Amino acid sequence: MLYWTVIFLVIALIAGVLGFGGVASAASGIAKFLFVLFILLFLASLVLGQGWI
Repeated sequence: MLYWTVIFLVIALIAGVLGFGGVASAASGIAKFLFVLFILLFLASLVLGQGWI
């Protein structure tokens, strides 16, 4: 699922360079949300003992 975060980040960067303000802000918002979600899931898996230890 981290793949989708990278996809939306790339879309946001391209849209920002080309000047599509609405598309860039929407894609960056989705990328930020997915990034925070994946960090929380990673931390939860570490706390529950299913991490790399």
